Amino acid sequence: MKLLIVTTVAEYQKDILKIFKEAGVEAFSTSEIDGYKNLSEGEPRQSWFPSVKAGYDSLLFFSFTSEEKLNIFLEMARNYNEKLESNNPIRAVSLNIEKFI
Repeated sequence: MKLLIVTTVAEYQKDILKIFKEAGVEAFSTSEIDGYKNLSEGEPRQSWFPSVKAGYDSLLFFSFTSEEKLNIFLEMARNYNEKLESNNPIRAVSLNIEKFI
């Protein structure tokens, strides 16, 4: 069993869901997150009540899945990234699960 962790900008949500489905990854969880890139020191703490959000609307997905489905997902994500015209690729990692209940 593997743990698949994926981060992406929110605009790619429909595409990520399609990749999950086509890879056969049927069970996953998601969470909204703020993504940051090339952040100058101190920017997120400019004030206690900042009027402008500093981060990008992003999503975090994770799934416990088989190595076979993980490999399919990673290949599809790689192909997706190669066709992107932006500098916000899908980021995905896998971790081995040694023990589980």
